Amino acid sequence: MPQPLKPAALRPGDAIRILSLSSPVEEDRFENGCGELRRLGYSPSFDRASILARDGFFAGSAAARVAALEQTLADPAARAVCFTRGGYGVNYLLDQKTFHVGPPRILLGYSDLTSLQIFLWQRFRWVTFYGPMVASGFDKGAGEPHGYDRESLVRALTETKTGWSIDLQVESLVPGTGEGVLLGGCLTLVETTLGTPWELDTRGAILMLEDRGVKPWQVDRALMHLKQAGKLRELRGIILGDFPECEAPAGSETVRDVARRILTPLGMPVVWGAPLGHTARPMLTIPLGVRASLSAPGTLHILEPACTL
Repeated sequence: MPQPLKPAALRPGDAIRILSLSSPVEEDRFENGCGELRRLGYSPSFDRASILARDGFFAGSAAARVAALEQTLADPAARAVCFTRGGYGVNYLLDQKTFHVGPPRILLGYSDLTSLQIFLWQRFRWVTFYGPMVASGFDKGAGEPHGYDRESLVRALTETKTGWSIDLQVESLVPGTGEGVLLGGCLTLVETTLGTPWELDTRGAILMLEDRGVKPWQVDRALMHLKQAGKLRELRGIILGDFPECEAPAGSETVRDVARRILTPLGMPVVWGAPLGHTARPMLTIPLGVRASLSAPGTLHILEPACTL
């Protein structure tokens, strides 16, 4: 497997380019998130008209969104890219002509951005970061409900010399340890890579899966689809989010029950309930594409820095 391409670490005062690639963003939440980025010591950079654009349930036309992405990824001055929010729409951009991406740089987001993160990993081996977005995490603040975890964010985006450990705040469904490359993201978007040219290769991976607003039977269907497609066969471990707004009907299995039933027989460590992506707790920032070790009952050891000098 080719070596991962790591971005340069963020430094105090660096500009963070902000893009809207999915659904339209609320202006007040966007402004709150920009204020938090400034408090962290960074300089938000954006085109306001592009950020606040609306085209149905997209944040602008596909042509405008892919042009903004291409321009940003080809610009060496854009040391980091953060997104306003998720929702839906990134998949349209991946149908466009192959775009020039330039050297790797920090790319931070979650939810619908899973599609772009997987695309950049499969095509170019970019290390990216699953974590807060401007109007979906940063807007609520560090350590706050629906906000973000500052320690894991700073460590992921600035560490260049060593690895670190993260308390996943989980329960163990299957105890054990496993080592592999961290991959994954939003369950729905991981599943929808199947059959595409950028289908996620999970062999030897620790797979991270989270989502919101899906019923237990829908999670069951997605996990069975991944299993039957061979995506769970050679994993080294699985980290599951806490799946908010996924309540079961009375008397039915919960998402946790479904996960235990389908994943326990696989014989690898599985943990449940990490504050990833869609969570009401302060959201962790997890680097994707780096080697890690999962120790159930619940510690994730990042074995190498995700950034370079």
